[in-house]
Amino acid sequence: MTKMTFSSHPFLLGFEQLDRLVERTVKTGNDGYPPYNIEQSSADTFRITLAVAGFSDDDLSITLEDRQLSIRGQQTEATDDRVFLHRGIAARQFQRVFVLAEGVEVAAASMENGLLFVDLKQATPDRIVQTINITKG
Repeated sequence: MTKMTFSSHPFLLGFEQLDRLVERTVKTGNDGYPPYNIEQSSADTFRITLAVAGFSDDDLSITLEDRQLSIRGQQTEATDDRVFLHRGIAARQFQRVFVLAEGVEVAAASMENGLLFVDLKQATPDRIVQTINITKG
């Protein structure tokens, strides 16, 4: 039995890229760390908030490649001779990946009180409705 995909349906023409996008999203496999929120601020703006307590600006990197937003964190090891009796604050590296729709751009990124904010903006198309003229051939 074959797997039904968007591109195999006769009424959905040109959706092969959507199939690849769904496949790529499934493969990201995030483990739940760090926790995050996604908010819709307005009709065309969104905000991703990650709880990154213990990470500095220099420990974090944000990249956007082929509509894939990657947020990585890697803390530098402290060189002092601390002895932990209990270590409950996570200090591990992480990578969070979000696949953005076409036309969604990263507007800004900021950090405050251990929270990383990534603001996204959806570009509004010039034309919402387009009339197609029929020419005689």
